Amino acid sequence: MRSRYPVVASLLAAGLIAGCGGSGNSDTAHIELPTSQSQTLSYTATSTTSTSTTPEVTTPTSGPLSKQPKITVPSTPAPTSLVTNDLIKGTGATAAEGDTVTVNYVGALYKGGAIFDSSWSRNTTFTTALVPTALIQGWVTGISGMRVGGRRELIIPPALAYKNTAQPKIPANSTLIFIVDLLGVTPASGG
Repeated sequence: MRSRYPVVASLLAAGLIAGCGGSGNSDTAHIELPTSQSQTLSYTATSTTSTSTTPEVTTPTSGPLSKQPKITVPSTPAPTSLVTNDLIKGTGATAAEGDTVTVNYVGALYKGGAIFDSSWSRNTTFTTALVPTALIQGWVTGISGMRVGGRRELIIPPALAYKNTAQPKIPANSTLIFIVDLLGVTPASGG
C-alpha cells in the first residue's frame, strides 16, 4: 500500500532504523500510520549495527546543500505536467529509476505555499529506492537524471502525486512543490 506522503512511511522506518542501535545491539521500533479512519498501516523496523564499508550519507555541514532551501511558489497557474528546475547542478553519480537514493527535501503546496513535509525538520536524511511502489511518480521521474551534489525543484501536478485523494496537510488534486538535494546514489545493479 502506498504511503500517505511520497516518502513518509519509508522515512519513518528509515528514521527509526537510523535512530536505533549503534553499539552492535539489535533494536526494534514500531509505528502505526493511519490510512483512514478505519485502517492503520503498521510498520516495524529492526536495526542492527552494520559492518558495511559504505559510508553513511549525511547532510553536508558547509556549502550550498548545508541549509534548508526556501520554496518560492511561482505566480503563474499550476502546471499540468512535471516541471524540474536544477537550482544547483551536481557533479557526482547520476540517479536512475531503481537506484537507491539519499536525499534531503522540503515539500510545499503550490496553492498557498504551506510546507507539509521536510526531512530538514527531522534533522535526518532520507534513503529510499527510486521506484513507483515506494514513491509518487513525480519523485521517480523528477529525481531520475539528477547528479549527486545537486539541488532540484520539482513541481508535481496531481496526476503524478496523489490525484483526487486527500492526504494529511495535502488537499485532493493538489499540485506539489519539492526541493530535493541529492546526497548519494547506490545503483540498482549493485555496481
